[in-house]
Amino acid sequence: MTSDFLLFLVLAVVAVASALSMLLSRNAVYSALFLVINFATIAVFFLLLGSPFLAMVQVTVYAGAIMVLFLFIIMILGTEQLRQDETLPWQRPIAIFLGVVLLVETGFIIYSLGFQQGILPDFRSFASGYASPADIGILLFNEYLLPFEITSVLLLVAIIGAIVLTKDQKS
Repeated sequence: MTSDFLLFLVLAVVAVASALSMLLSRNAVYSALFLVINFATIAVFFLLLGSPFLAMVQVTVYAGAIMVLFLFIIMILGTEQLRQDETLPWQRPIAIFLGVVLLVETGFIIYSLGFQQGILPDFRSFASGYASPADIGILLFNEYLLPFEITSVLLLVAIIGAIVLTKDQKS
């Protein structure tokens, strides 16, 4: 067992535990902090894959900017704990069923592909420029230009919608 694989296993346990803690926590602030831990472990996964740029973007954008916004909104709206009577009776059985389906599907994929290709490929075989900013920019603006532009228009519409919703109606 190599040190990379051992580090991967430890980080996988931390990522799954923080994700479950985020979902099961009754306090919204604790859930947001567990999400920060999850984002940090994902950034380390990117480092293991040999992509420091994506790891830096993960920490900067998600664990930094997005989580600050989440915590800001949580603090504005209040951190009341969710009461049990606010959930609909059919949500829990459907969530459990879909979770079991996801676990079975993941197990099937790992079982069927794991024995043929190995669970983890050899990431050292990637080129040194893998996921560099230049490669991401070329790929983004060549092959994924339309989805990139659609996403930018959707974000612009969301910003305009937020401004319209929060604007005071002065008559």
